[in-house]
Amino acid sequence: MEQYKHDFIAFLEGAGVLKFGDFTAKSGRKIPYFINAGEIKTGAQIARLGEFYAKAYLEKLGKKPSVLFGPAYKGIPLAVSAAAALAKEGLDLPFFFNRKEAKDHGEGGTLVGYVPKAGQEVVIIEDVITAGTAIRETMTLLAPLEGVKVAAAFVMVDRKEKGQGEKSAVQEVEGEFGFPVYSIADVYDILEYLSGDEGNRENIDRIRAYLAVNGAKA
Repeated sequence: MEQYKHDFIAFLEGAGVLKFGDFTAKSGRKIPYFINAGEIKTGAQIARLGEFYAKAYLEKLGKKPSVLFGPAYKGIPLAVSAAAALAKEGLDLPFFFNRKEAKDHGEGGTLVGYVPKAGQEVVIIEDVITAGTAIRETMTLLAPLEGVKVAAAFVMVDRKEKGQGEKSAVQEVEGEFGFPVYSIADVYDILEYLSGDEGNRENIDRIRAYLAVNGAKA
């Protein structure tokens, strides 16, 4: 495993973002581990997380201009921190996000921040992909932006699970919408990280058992 992935997973665990136990994902699946970006609670933590997103962005897209979109609510600080980290690397990108409910006064609408113009490309900054539900909701939000296309999406962790069929949710999203989905790390990186401590044997076994049923076959 690359060192930055090890460092990233150690950061998630240390910040309480990576948890083990019994949880229910947005997809409705019962899962043995959970990635909760809502546990990021300090300036140092969100700044560090933004640096990981920026590293992934520059590695995959280089200095490609785009507009960052952070879906409410957890995606908002993720997109902001990624934009700040990228600016430090010499790539100053605009960003925007959505409200859960449309505002009926002031500027109105559901989108806040920079409004992408026709011909510009959007990069979605999300926390995780389980079944692809959140990405599909985001695409519905962005659909009214005429002439704007999504160039890519970045997530913290690819859970490598089935989507609506046997393919992974990432593969389904990529096939459905025509843009790549990149992750800083995936569940197999997490398993490799955990294997360094025999005390994690139960967590490893539970995750492997879960993937045997819900893991993507393609």
